[in-house]
Amino acid sequence: MTGEKKKKKRLNRSILLAKKIIIKDGGTGIGEPSVYHAVVVIFLEFFAWGLLTTPMLTVLHQTFPQHTFLMNGLIHGVKGLLSFLSAPLIGALSDVWGRKSFLLLTVFFTCAPIPLMKISPWWYFAVISMSGVFAVTFSVIFAYVADITQEHERSTAYGLVSATFAASLVTSPAIGAYLSEAYGDTLVVILATAIALLDICFILVAVPESLPEKMRPASWGAPISWEQADPFASLRKVGQDSTVLLICITVFLSYLPEAGQYSSFFLYLRQVIGFTSETVAAFIAVVGILSILAQTVVLGILMRSIGNKNTILLGLGFQILQLAWYGFGSQPWMMWAAGAVAAMSSITFPAISAIVSRNADPDQQGVVQGMITGIRGLCNGLGPALYGFVFYLFHVELSEMDPAENPEKGAKPNMANPTDESAIIPGPPFLFGACSVLLSLLVALFIPEHNGLNLRPSSYKKHNNGAQSHLHSSQGGPCEGKEPLLEDSSV
Repeated sequence: MTGEKKKKKRLNRSILLAKKIIIKDGGTGIGEPSVYHAVVVIFLEFFAWGLLTTPMLTVLHQTFPQHTFLMNGLIHGVKGLLSFLSAPLIGALSDVWGRKSFLLLTVFFTCAPIPLMKISPWWYFAVISMSGVFAVTFSVIFAYVADITQEHERSTAYGLVSATFAASLVTSPAIGAYLSEAYGDTLVVILATAIALLDICFILVAVPESLPEKMRPASWGAPISWEQADPFASLRKVGQDSTVLLICITVFLSYLPEAGQYSSFFLYLRQVIGFTSETVAAFIAVVGILSILAQTVVLGILMRSIGNKNTILLGLGFQILQLAWYGFGSQPWMMWAAGAVAAMSSITFPAISAIVSRNADPDQQGVVQGMITGIRGLCNGLGPALYGFVFYLFHVELSEMDPAENPEKGAKPNMANPTDESAIIPGPPFLFGACSVLLSLLVALFIPEHNGLNLRPSSYKKHNNGAQSHLHSSQGGPCEGKEPLLEDSSV
C-alpha cells in the first residue's frame, strides 16, 4: 500500500507540474516547437497580403486620385518608421512574456486592415499606417527559430523561413489577380480575410511556446532591458569602427531606394507603364523566382570565384543598371529586362552579411548585424516617403482610372502635368535611386576584404536573460540577407 501511495503522489505531482507549465506558457500547441510552425505562420500571413496586390492598387487610386504616389509613399513611410521604432521593444517584451503571445499580437494587428479594404478604404489605409507598430512578425519568428535551434542549424532554418516568404509572394499575387478578374475584388478580400483568420487560429491552437521556462523571469512584472528596446541603440555604435561605418553607409545608400521601390513599383507598372493586373502578377512571380536562384546558385558561385567584396560591388552594379533602366524605360519589355537585372542585384545584401560574419568576432556578431538591420528598418520608413515625394515633385500622377485595362493605347507614361523632363524620364525616383546606389558603390570600394571588426565588447551588454541574445542574433543574422527581392510592402 505504501508503494502505491508513493506512486500516486508522484503522479499527482507530475500532473500539477504539467498544469503549472501550461498556465505559465499561456496555452499549449501541437507537438514540440519546430521551424515548421514558424514556416506556416509566415506563409499564411504573407499569402493573405499577396492576394491583395491587385485590389490594393485599384483601391489606392480610387481613394487618392489626385496624389496617388505621394499618399502611397506617406502611408508606407509612416508604417515603416513605426515598425523601426517598435521592433526592439516588442522583441524585448517577447523575451519576458514568450513568443506565442507576441506572434498572435503581431499577426492579428498586421492583418487587421484586410477586411477594411471593402468596408472603408479611408480606414483601411489609416489602419495600415498604424499597424506598423505591430508589423514585426519576422522579428518574433526569427526569435522563435533561435529558441529551438542550435547555432549550426540556424542558418538553414532561417533560409527555410525566407524561402517560404518568397514562395508565398511568388504565388499569391497571380492567384489574387486571376480571382479578381474572374469574380471581383470582393471575393479576393474575403479569401484573404479567411486566410488571415486561419493564421490566427493556427497560432492559438497549434503553435507551442518556444521560449524555455527557465529563460523567462519568475514573475510577469519583471523589468525588461530598456537599452535593448531602444531602436537607436545600435545606430549609435556605428562610428566605433571604420569598417563597420563603411558597411553601414553602403547599406543605407543602397537599401534606401530599394525600400522606396517596394512601396510604389507595382502601382507604377500598372498605372504608368501600362501593365495589366495579370502582367503585374506574372512579373512578381518571374522576378521572385529569378531572385531566389540568384541568392542561392549564383551567389555561391560568385563568392567562390571572385570573392566577397567583388560580389558586393557586382551586386551594386546590377542595382544601378536596374534602377537606371526603370527610370528611363517607358516600354513594357524594358521593365521585364530590368526585372531580370533586379534579380541579380539581390545578391548584394547576402554578400554584405557574409563579410560581416567573417570579420566580426563571435561575441560581436549580434551587435554588428543589429546595426545593419536597424539601418534597413530606418530605410523602410524613409524610402517610401522619399519616392512618393519625388513622384509628386516631378508631377508624375495618374490621369485615368485604369489605363492598364486599355493596353492598345500603348505604354505611354500617364502623367497629369507632363513636362519635357518628365517625358524623357518617366520614373524620376528610380533615377535618383541609381545615383544613391552609385555613391554606395564608391563607398564599398573602401571596405577591406579581410579586417577584424574592432567594436568594444563592453558596448554590447549581454543580459542575464539568455533569450535576449537569441533575439539579437536572430533579428540581424544572415537570414536578413536571404529576403527575396520582391518584399510585400503592404505588410
